[in-house]
Amino acid sequence: MKRSPELLRLADSVLLPGFEGETPPDWLRRRLGEGLAGVVLFSRNIGTLPRLAELTAALRAERPDAVIGVDEETGDVSRLEARTGSSRPGNYALGVVDDVALTEEIARGLGADLAVLGVNVDFAPAADVNSNPDNPVIGLRSFGADPALVSRHTAAWVRGLQAAGVAACAKHFPGHGDTAVDSHHGLPVVAATPERLREVELRPFRAAVEAGVRMVMTGHLLVAACDPGMPATLSRRVLTGLLREEMGFGGVIVTDAIEMAAVTERYGIGGASARAVAAGADLICVGGENAGEDVVLAIRAAIADAVTEGLLPEERLADAARRTAELTAWTESLRAVPAASAAAGPVRITAGSGGQDAPVAGEPGVDAPAGLVAARRAVRVTRGDWEVPPGGAAPYVVELAPLMNLAIDKHTPWGVGEPLAKMLPGTTVVRFDQEGWSAATGPDRVLGEVVLGPAAGRPLVIVVRDAHRHPWQTSALDLLLGARPDAVVVEMGLPGRTDLGAVHIATHGAARVCGQAAAEVLAGMLDGRS
Repeated sequence: MKRSPELLRLADSVLLPGFEGETPPDWLRRRLGEGLAGVVLFSRNIGTLPRLAELTAALRAERPDAVIGVDEETGDVSRLEARTGSSRPGNYALGVVDDVALTEEIARGLGADLAVLGVNVDFAPAADVNSNPDNPVIGLRSFGADPALVSRHTAAWVRGLQAAGVAACAKHFPGHGDTAVDSHHGLPVVAATPERLREVELRPFRAAVEAGVRMVMTGHLLVAACDPGMPATLSRRVLTGLLREEMGFGGVIVTDAIEMAAVTERYGIGGASARAVAAGADLICVGGENAGEDVVLAIRAAIADAVTEGLLPEERLADAARRTAELTAWTESLRAVPAASAAAGPVRITAGSGGQDAPVAGEPGVDAPAGLVAARRAVRVTRGDWEVPPGGAAPYVVELAPLMNLAIDKHTPWGVGEPLAKMLPGTTVVRFDQEGWSAATGPDRVLGEVVLGPAAGRPLVIVVRDAHRHPWQTSALDLLLGARPDAVVVEMGLPGRTDLGAVHIATHGAARVCGQAAAEVLAGMLDGRS
């Protein structure tokens, strides 16, 4: 069998690539017109929100029923607000608050924003149960470590987002929480027994299916209880046997980024793509790191060749195309504001929790957007009693910045110092990464010259992020607290020890609003003991 035009068009119908720039390149416009399923957007494609609406309108001009997806989890993983920090806290903060109505409201507001901007699929929520606190890639992206809590908030997120006509996508099936390897770099192994898998990892996905979730994203995980020889993304036992037949999911299955080492090291990007479709995947997500027409053409050719060689039935491709068409028909029927009209004028995000144009500062409880309300409810003073410095003594803030995983845009701003400086003028902020901290505490520079000297006579605030997973941050805390036991510690990652410092504050997230909430506690505007 040759690569007929019909076969190549079917192969195009399962591809969801990324691309460079804030306008669609010529190759992408052409490929959409020839049958490409759609695109996945990254922060590199998103400048201003009006420009994003223009981009999605241009994509739909080539294919009106295109899938336009984005990883907008809120919190640490934000594409819409990668340049400003998210105006909504992430899953873990919502789990700490544990108000399903609030979670649904946050998701509904996000869905309304995405619909206005012409996005019809959001690769969220993460339905992973974060049962391993040392997990390098999930952490705060999870609602928590309790499967019942994760399940009810996953369902609430699905209901809220899809009420706005944007398809939700539960990920990373069958559950990435109990792993210690980042699938961007290697193959994580889930060692759960079949009984535990059903009681813990799969429970939130069942809740998502029952809530009517339209899409599920595969995790590049080796789940021995299901298939000891093949990663979940490439396993027919997992995708067809477990998700389709046993759990009854009838929507679209999309892969996590297919270029990840967990699946490409053995089969290459084309071979992994073909095997994923054969296993039951309907869309291949690609282009986070491999964006361009050459990659798309290579994957398309590999999928077509898999059909001619008997690895992939052509009927499976047709089935994938049908499911995707049903998905986009559903989103089009519910989209309240067409992308074309959104592009006609300035876009201002106001629904639900406020977006880039919405103010963040202000008195707690006074006309606050839902995202800031949620962040305020999630912040906790877990140790000590904080009092605003007398006589206007402005704090000295030291922020310790770890290297984050690839799911988090490294340029996204975070921290407490910047919002605190607006509330307590004269606040000084200094930030160190691991290399910078080593230089600051090495023989060439004395710690006192960098931190202890400038902070003398002033409150010292130390801001960390997942300190329990980064030995250099733990060592830095030991050194600084040894010299300044009166210091305040603000943890903006997954809480480990909450007994450090004279006062310890946990924000349960590093979103812009989480930093705002912590600053309000330090400025005496918020109690933090709810």
